[in-house]
Amino acid sequence: MRKWYLAGLLTLLWGMLAACGDDDDYYPSVQLEFLTAAAGADGAIQSVQADDGSVLPVWEDRSKTHLEPGKKLRIVSNYEICLNETGEAGARLYAVMKAIAPLPKPAAEFEDGIKLEPASVTSLWMGYDYLNILLSVRQTGKHALHFIEEEVTAPDSEGVATVKIMLYHAVQQTVQDYEKRAYVSVPLRQYVTEGVKKVKVYFSLHSDAVSDEPYVKPDSEEDGVKTYVVEYVPR
Repeated sequence: MRKWYLAGLLTLLWGMLAACGDDDDYYPSVQLEFLTAAAGADGAIQSVQADDGSVLPVWEDRSKTHLEPGKKLRIVSNYEICLNETGEAGARLYAVMKAIAPLPKPAAEFEDGIKLEPASVTSLWMGYDYLNILLSVRQTGKHALHFIEEEVTAPDSEGVATVKIMLYHAVQQTVQDYEKRAYVSVPLRQYVTEGVKKVKVYFSLHSDAVSDEPYVKPDSEEDGVKTYVVEYVPR
C-alpha cells in the first residue's frame, strides 16, 4: 500500500479542478508528489509527468524554478491541477525541490569508496519508472546519497529480471541530531532490456533502527541491513 508522508502532507483531492486565473481566496486542491519535470529551451519547466503516467503542461510555476534547458529532472512539488481559459487542464506549481535520483552505479565506480551511514525508510512505493522513497536520517552535517548497483541478473524464462541496490550514504559529521527527511527516487527504466517483462527490485540500506518517526517494516533484515522487495512492471 502506498503511504504518503511527504513533509507531513497527504495527497489531496486530485479531481478538484480550479481555474488558473482565479484569485487565491480558497484553499487550493494542492498535492505534494514526485514528478518528472521537462524544461524548455529557456530552462523553465514546460510540463510534468505524474507517477500515473499522465503528462500536464505547466500553466504557472510560482517557484520560478530553472533547470538545464531541454532536460528532464525528477522533482518533488506542491502543485494543483487547474484549467486555463480554454478549459484545458494543466499544472500550477507552488514549490519545487529536486529529488535525489541518480542512476545506480557499481561500487567500483565510487572513486572514494562506498559509504554506508544508517538511515530509515519512512515510506516507499512504485512510481512511473521509479521507486520512490522517503528516508529519515539523523546525523547532522552534509549528506551525500546515491545508489549502489550490487547485482543485475538477466530475465528468466518468464521475463523477470532481478536487480539489487544498496543505499550509498555519506555524512561529513556524525553528531546525532533531530530527524531529517530525504526524498529519493531510484530510476529503473534502464533495467528494461530485451526480454524483460518485470523487474524484481531489492532495495537495501544500513539502519540502526533508531528513529522518532514510524518506518516501513522490511521484507528481511540481517546484521543491521534492511531489505525491501518491490516489483517494477514497465508501462
